[in-house]
Amino acid sequence: EDVDIPSRRVLITGATGLLGRAVFKEFNENNWNAVGCGYRRAQPRFEQINLLDSIAVHDIIHDFQPHVIVHCAAERRPDVVESQPDAASQLNVAASANLAKEAAGIGAFLIYISTDYVFDGTSPPYKETDVPNPLNLYGKTKLEGEKAVLENNEETAVLRIPVLYGEVERLEESAVTVMFDKVQFSNKSANMDHWQQRFPTNVKDVAAVCRQLAEKRMLDPSIKGTFHWSGNEQMTKYEMACAIADAFNLPSSHLRPITDSPVVGALRPKNAQLDCSKLEMLGIGQRTPFRAGIRESLWPFLVDKRWRQTVFH
Repeated sequence: EDVDIPSRRVLITGATGLLGRAVFKEFNENNWNAVGCGYRRAQPRFEQINLLDSIAVHDIIHDFQPHVIVHCAAERRPDVVESQPDAASQLNVAASANLAKEAAGIGAFLIYISTDYVFDGTSPPYKETDVPNPLNLYGKTKLEGEKAVLENNEETAVLRIPVLYGEVERLEESAVTVMFDKVQFSNKSANMDHWQQRFPTNVKDVAAVCRQLAEKRMLDPSIKGTFHWSGNEQMTKYEMACAIADAFNLPSSHLRPITDSPVVGALRPKNAQLDCSKLEMLGIGQRTPFRAGIRESLWPFLVDKRWRQTVFH
């Protein structure tokens, strides 16, 4: 019998990653025909495409003819970008520019995922119109990517977001969830950054913003340009770790707040809070409270299974 395939088509790059998986799921569950592509972890669920292969990119876009492309693929680890600048620039800038050209060629709406790290963190909160000044190479490559997509396709939306967490496959997948082991193993003290102000944001919420933006755009061609989305709970890593401990009734006295600015690794902005009022005024957005979102995300990684029985039975 005929399977009813939705007529709205969306292509998601980086669909194997933390954000990409959430974006794929959000569109797929809301009556869109979603195709995800990835590279290393693609098969069997997603199309395997090397975004640096311009012929492969051209072919999938022309075969599928998406109305919307959500470009989640990026090298997003600041310390990796510093150590592998050429590879990071290829993915974050060159591949993004090419995608924007291909999207323009078929009239697709491109959503390019960018970062709060385009700002130096000295005068928050940041509006979309504020002048970027990235402190590290990651922020610079993402800003160059923004410029490249907008130059190649003025119908693009740039969506800047901060540090993400959500349903991870491994704790290391997010700078938020990676702290869970330090929280759980309370027999040794752990130093936690208590200097940089962050706004942890659930990937489900970003995915909802992408879908709402896409659906609004299909009704209103003026939806384009730069947008900001972020959680609204301000926390240092130390405060996130304490909130994680609290969410699972674990001790936090072994966590030590470090208030000096970090000296190792890529420079980070002290507070790159994003002003999200532009999307809010369009009626776009959702926010999951951090404690609820982090409990849902980290639940499968809880070591002490006795806790499960007391809370859920």
